[in-house]
Amino acid sequence: MPPLEIYVHIPFCIKKCAYCDFLSAPSTAEEREAYVAALCREIESCGSRVEDFDVTSIFFGGGTPSLLDGAQMTRIMGKIRKNFRIAGDAEITVEMNPGTVTEDKLERYRQTGVNRLSIGLQSVHDDELKMLGRIHTYEEFLQSYRMARDAGFENINIDLISAIPGQSPRSWQEALETVAALKPEHISAYSLIIEPGTRFYEWYGEDDRRREAELPGEEEERQMYRLTAEVLGKTGYKRYEISNYARDGHECRHNLGYWDRVPYLGFGIGAASFFPESGGEPGKMTRFTNPETMQEYEESFQEKFKAPPLSTEEEMEEFMFLGLRKIDGISKEKFCGYFHVGIEEIYGEQIEKLISLELLEEDGDAIRLTERGIDVSNAVFVEFMF
Repeated sequence: MPPLEIYVHIPFCIKKCAYCDFLSAPSTAEEREAYVAALCREIESCGSRVEDFDVTSIFFGGGTPSLLDGAQMTRIMGKIRKNFRIAGDAEITVEMNPGTVTEDKLERYRQTGVNRLSIGLQSVHDDELKMLGRIHTYEEFLQSYRMARDAGFENINIDLISAIPGQSPRSWQEALETVAALKPEHISAYSLIIEPGTRFYEWYGEDDRRREAELPGEEEERQMYRLTAEVLGKTGYKRYEISNYARDGHECRHNLGYWDRVPYLGFGIGAASFFPESGGEPGKMTRFTNPETMQEYEESFQEKFKAPPLSTEEEMEEFMFLGLRKIDGISKEKFCGYFHVGIEEIYGEQIEKLISLELLEEDGDAIRLTERGIDVSNAVFVEFMF
């Protein structure tokens, strides 16, 4: 059976962080219960369209999915198991924030099949956590991390953010070394992006003087980026994607599926899907996104599979800029197998140019970013847009 991934969006949080532009907001217990009921109805609406797939990964993202109690997680997973074929070794991840789990809740999650946790730490320094708007201290993170280990979770990711206001390369190095010493199986190390609609954007978005005074400079940011690979590489983590590091065998299979363009279905408000066109030309894919309000979302279930197919050009673009995020890069053979044309016929000029600039390199069947190319990856990706 072909693989399929599932993403479940839980749009609830205790407090909106200053940098967050995700679809999330505080909620009441009643709102969470009503949302879980709607999620279950959406999952049931898929019907026979998914019976030919094996689900290889499930990812609960948000927001703060760990606000759901054990019974709610059990109901959602029960609906998924009833309506989908789940592979025996499926990776099932729940994002959690420190301070939002209990021993009982973690045990209930494990009973439903959850086998991976992704913990939003972001910083090991309490002053930085406060400035980011996080709801926890580093000590509270440690309590949650130890609780997860005691509950039997053997696959844990920890999120960190660099280039935040007031941060120095030294404090970032301390964060990396502190987290690596805990020996999680996976570390995601992202650089701060100031997005419109966030409190950070209100503070820094259009104020060049404040940005220069409070945010790390371009050279400092590059230094932090290099420190990430250096520190984590020395402590047993392999970089397999621009911002993701893992111990051997613990790469996030769900995210690898995104970059390899494995079909996926997104459930919940604002969740995106990437799925074969229903009844259309073999190999044609569609991409569609759920509405962002509850009323429109609940009225949209029957429209979920009616999006028009992506054009060949759109699919080629995605193949390139998603695949090049991986440190191993893309396969020329897979490009030819999928599009029935050699990659040089479509992108030969761009590839030759980027190789001459030492931003890409070729190694047999593989084309991948160089270290220099990783530094300016967005500029490289633009070259493959039609």
